[in-house]
Order: sequence, then C-alpha cells, then structure tokens
Amino acid sequence: MLEGQRMDENTKNGAISGETAKKGRGQMPTIALVDDDRNILTSVSMALEAEGYHVQTYTDGAAALAGLAATPPDVAVFDIKMPRMDGLELLRRLRQKSDMPVIFLTSKDDEIDELFGLKMGADDYITKPFSQRLLVERVKAVLRRAAPKVEGQSIDGGEKVVLERGQLVLDPERHSCTWAAKDVVLTVTEFLILQALAQRPGYVKSRDSLMDAAYDDQVYVDDRTIDSHIKRLRKKFKEVDDDFDAIETLYGVGYRYRES
Repeated sequence: MLEGQRMDENTKNGAISGETAKKGRGQMPTIALVDDDRNILTSVSMALEAEGYHVQTYTDGAAALAGLAATPPDVAVFDIKMPRMDGLELLRRLRQKSDMPVIFLTSKDDEIDELFGLKMGADDYITKPFSQRLLVERVKAVLRRAAPKVEGQSIDGGEKVVLERGQLVLDPERHSCTWAAKDVVLTVTEFLILQALAQRPGYVKSRDSLMDAAYDDQVYVDDRTIDSHIKRLRKKFKEVDDDFDAIETLYGVGYRYRES
C-alpha cells in the first residue's frame, strides 16, 4: 500500500494514528509531528520510523492539542504556520500543563517567530527547507538531554544529588524545580541552563559554556537562543516571586547565578 494511501485511511479528526507502528516496538520513544503539509508528514515520519521511533502525526494544531494530551509523546515537532491553530498558540497552550520537549519548524524569513517561540518555551528550532537527517539528529539530541540518567549517577559519573541554592531546589532525577517551595515548570533546555548556572554561584558562565551544558555537540545554536532561554527562565521565576533576581547578566561576558 502506498504511504499516502495509508495516511488517508488512518486520518481521523486531523490525527494520523501510529498504533500499527507502535506494536512490536516496545518502549521506543514517541515523536509527534504537527504540520499541515502531508508531504512533510510522510517523509519525516518515514525517516523517524527508520530510526525505530514511534510516530504520531497531526495535520493541525487543534487536533494536535487534544492528541498530545491523550497520548503524550517524548518529543513534539511543530510547524509554526498552520490552519485552525498555529504552532505558537499550540505551544502556548501546551506549556500551561506540560514541559514536553518541543522543536519548531520555521520558514526561512520568520526570525521573529523563532525568537518568540524560544521565549515561549520551545527547546529548539529548524529552518525550512531542512534535511530529514538534520531533523532526526535534532530529535536525538533533545531525547538525550531529556533522558533520565542512571539512578544515583550524575552526567560525569559522580553521585547525583538534589541541588539547593537558597530558595532554589533542583532535583535532576525528577526533573523538578521549586523556588520558595513553589513549583516552577521548566523545559529540558531551561532546566539544564539553570543547573549549569546554579552549580557554581558567583562564577560567570559564557553563552558558549551554557550552550555546551544545554545542547548536544552536534547542534549549533547562536547567542540569541541562550538569551531567549534566560529571559524565559526569569519570567517563570518572577511569576512565583516578583523579587526574583538570582540570574545576573554581565553584558558582553555571560550570566551568573547570584551568590546567597
């Protein structure tokens, strides 16, 4: 059966079921694709499935919002420009309840959308046109960053402990963050950046070092990406504490976590 025929037969309310693909794949990660271009859905789905992933596909944001809530994937890939509900609105609603890793697909000239998406909590973005291999590698990178480490072990093989800095408590094992005993929901990227800063209060972290902490070596990001994540972090903490000022900017140098 042709791939396009399979997609048409499995399409329902804008979602294309992947239950058939899921059978026999055990606990392989699930990737959700949301794009109104069926050619992209078909080609990218095939590339991801060839890597062993289970794939859920949706043709618009409204259908995806319901589907992602019912069957949360490990990583979601959103196109920005879609009918009924665009990718930015989908991300805004998703972030009200979930810290699921999200990668944006953006048009070449939509720089403002890229930055806005990062400020809203996207973990990464890819500019169209893109190679399928690039998207697969970005998905792998996000999965590696989001994957729980071996119980009781840190990234460098040492003992993994809860990080406490004044009112901040970070638990890497549970991917939980609290400030003054209030929950702060962070994306994978935000958590890793904050963890890198809080590990050594008073020490300056350059943007490059924060990139190394939060992104895979194979993934290129520019300075604006880190700046956008920092702005997002500050906004989230100020929502629970108007006086939050623990993340300091040293213009032209980088960022540091304020010493208590």
